[in-house]
Amino acid sequence: MPSVAWWLAFLTAAGLLGIGVIVIYILLVRGQGIFGISHPYGWAFDITNFVFWVGIGHAGTLISAILFLLRQKWRTAINRSAEAMTIFAVCTAGIFPLLHTGRQWVAYWLVPYPNDRLLWVNFRSPLLWDVFAISTYLTISLLFWYTGLVPDFATMRDKAKNVLRKKFYGALSLGWIGSMRDWNHYEKAYLLFAGMSTALVLSVHTVVSYDFATSILPGWHTTIFPPYFVAGAIFSGFAMVVTLLVIMRKAFNLEHYITITHMELMNKIILLTGMLVGYAYLTEFFVAWYSENPFEQYVFMNRLTGPFSWAFYIMFFCNVAVPQVFWFRSMRRSIPVMFVVSLLVNVGMWFERFNIIVSSLHRDFLPTNWDNFVPTIYDFGWTIGAFGLFFTLFLIFVRVFPTIAMAEIKQTLPKPADTSKVGLHG
Repeated sequence: MPSVAWWLAFLTAAGLLGIGVIVIYILLVRGQGIFGISHPYGWAFDITNFVFWVGIGHAGTLISAILFLLRQKWRTAINRSAEAMTIFAVCTAGIFPLLHTGRQWVAYWLVPYPNDRLLWVNFRSPLLWDVFAISTYLTISLLFWYTGLVPDFATMRDKAKNVLRKKFYGALSLGWIGSMRDWNHYEKAYLLFAGMSTALVLSVHTVVSYDFATSILPGWHTTIFPPYFVAGAIFSGFAMVVTLLVIMRKAFNLEHYITITHMELMNKIILLTGMLVGYAYLTEFFVAWYSENPFEQYVFMNRLTGPFSWAFYIMFFCNVAVPQVFWFRSMRRSIPVMFVVSLLVNVGMWFERFNIIVSSLHRDFLPTNWDNFVPTIYDFGWTIGAFGLFFTLFLIFVRVFPTIAMAEIKQTLPKPADTSKVGLHG
């Protein structure tokens, strides 16, 4: 039976999801006018949330795929949860551009398919590139995640005492019997998907950065965006993994599997990627100054001193200053400290995307276009609903599916002592 803590968490997440569902219903009835978006900031909370959740989805694939290829054994305790996080984060991200289109009932027009109207999508549009990038990333991540689950589903099928559970896990295990042939196919497929996922870790957020970098808008038209976005995605993704694992290891008594050493290694990566992100922030200012482009220079001065400068300072404090506590070993191994830092990093990364989008759009080339963005309760409502969707899916996952990769954990355990030899020499 689920614990009281799980039910409390699930009901809270479901309540947040309910708020999002109500907002989406009102959106479908009344249209985009319920949000604070207007000219010149046509992208605001929706695209901010989209980029934020795509970034969150990065760390799961990184932990599973790249660390698997590098044969890092410390990934085995955390990779399953991280992979699930990727799937749910990408699903959450996909909702925002879909609803942002305005006419959601014809969103399938974004997919290029033969039709008698001779209408084709605009292949030169970066928003169409998102369709391909996100759908490819979701498909490969889903296959990678499911392939790793198959041996564990078979274990749960064999251990199940309830007939329905046995049939449920039996169907999911695809007839796995643990033979040499099964293991050979499994290892080949897992290695193949790991290689494909590794390439996608770099490509998908690069494509998302092209939404901005291929425009001519000051603050967006910069070549630093692809590596900047990838580093930021890994940074925020690892922070979310730490947030989830701190809760999960306590709620399900997994301290012996998800050890403090695993958490410390992830905190080291947060420290490294945090410095990369801080370096990117400073490089942006240098490039704006060095370009001698007055529009570019104004955008960055506006970020420091304009109406949304508070967003910039929150971003800089959370993403650059806060992770510096991880220089100290005692801080890296402290559960309360890493939990607070992971939350602040995710707050900072959300404001990073807000800062890029809103502060660049609200004052463009013509002062007659200038305006200040004011979010409505509906903007906050579907942002909250996105967190509700993500945590609801994740809590269902930890309740129904194996959260620890049992088959991989077995391979890392020390072999039992050979008692026959002990008997011979003892």
